[in-house]
Amino acid sequence: MMNVPSTSSVLSVRVNPAERAILEAAAEQAHTSLSDFVRRKALESAEVEVLNRLVVTIPAKDWEAFEAWIDRPAETIAPLVELARRAPSWER
Repeated sequence: MMNVPSTSSVLSVRVNPAERAILEAAAEQAHTSLSDFVRRKALESAEVEVLNRLVVTIPAKDWEAFEAWIDRPAETIAPLVELARRAPSWER
């Protein structure tokens, strides 16, 4: 999750009465305030959107460094090699 800055700002969202009732019920079930519930769920959803982004933009000034990085030979990471050799727990 992202680092939370020491200051905050207000974000206003309009919802109809039925939407507010659902949000309030969910916040109550989560034992949190409506504001904290909506903030947490909005951030979770935003993170999923960002992580599922299909197009990655690389600034032109960074393109050569990116190509050099992607053309490097793969590194062997011993713990990952060992992990790949182990049978999954559901097959043991």
